[in-house]
Amino acid sequence: MRRHADLALAAAAPAVWGSTYLITTEALPEGYPLTAAMLRALPAGLILLALTRHLPRGLWIARVVLLGVLNFALFWWLLFVAAYSLPGGMAATVGAVQPLIVLGLSSLLLGQPVRRGAVLAGIGGLIGVGLLVLSPAAATLDPLGLAAALGGALSMAAGTVLTRKWQPPVPALTFTAWQLTAGGLLLLPVALLLEPPLPALSAANIAGFAWLTLIGGAVSYLFWFRGIARLGPNAVAPLGFLSPVTAVLLGMVVLGQIPGPVQAAGMVLVLLCVWLGGRANRPVSLPPSAGLPQGAR
Repeated sequence: MRRHADLALAAAAPAVWGSTYLITTEALPEGYPLTAAMLRALPAGLILLALTRHLPRGLWIARVVLLGVLNFALFWWLLFVAAYSLPGGMAATVGAVQPLIVLGLSSLLLGQPVRRGAVLAGIGGLIGVGLLVLSPAAATLDPLGLAAALGGALSMAAGTVLTRKWQPPVPALTFTAWQLTAGGLLLLPVALLLEPPLPALSAANIAGFAWLTLIGGAVSYLFWFRGIARLGPNAVAPLGFLSPVTAVLLGMVVLGQIPGPVQAAGMVLVLLCVWLGGRANRPVSLPPSAGLPQGAR
């Protein structure tokens, strides 16, 4: 039961991230992607830091900075480049290769076995996301956009695996605060240099930023990093497929967008592969005598 609860909390994170597109397009001022990313990370990190009152020291400073780059600054920057450069849902489809990259990096850095069921779930989820969000593509695809989408998937996959490899002797709340703050601080100068100041904010703008900061930032990443620590990156990564599912469902409920049969098939395939990925990455249960010396069996 505890594993199911951990999976449910970890799954809540990508489910919440699926609201980002709707919030960004319907509630935020246009043309400020980096500023929105910075405001999603930095205030959330500072709020959590105020609660924990614990700063990283020594080697952990360098590790937290690297994780802030991989999980937030570099990942979100490449994500926006891909979104602006590629047609339709191509960026999301290419980015859905991330669970497969996590499997490879977990084997390389953590020594975890690559299970056939997990690979099949990753491939199936990639196909399902493509069916779910991919519209008829333009005749040509921007190589820069494709490289950015792949780079973003690699960045977050590496951040996911290293978050598990480097587990500091602090609670998940503190580790989340460190990473969000580092990522937000790294995004701050980039946003100030590349984007103009924000206009006067409406009530809808403020509500949108508050949602992205408190729920889409602090709460969701706390659940995500907690899940990585307790379940491992291989078990958590397939849950990322839930993000486009949530985005499509919110489009139906809020915007009245009705998915076609291809999208419906993609949604079913994604959910099936999330379930398959969870089963494939369950810890192996040994019989009671498996761990006993030969003479004691």
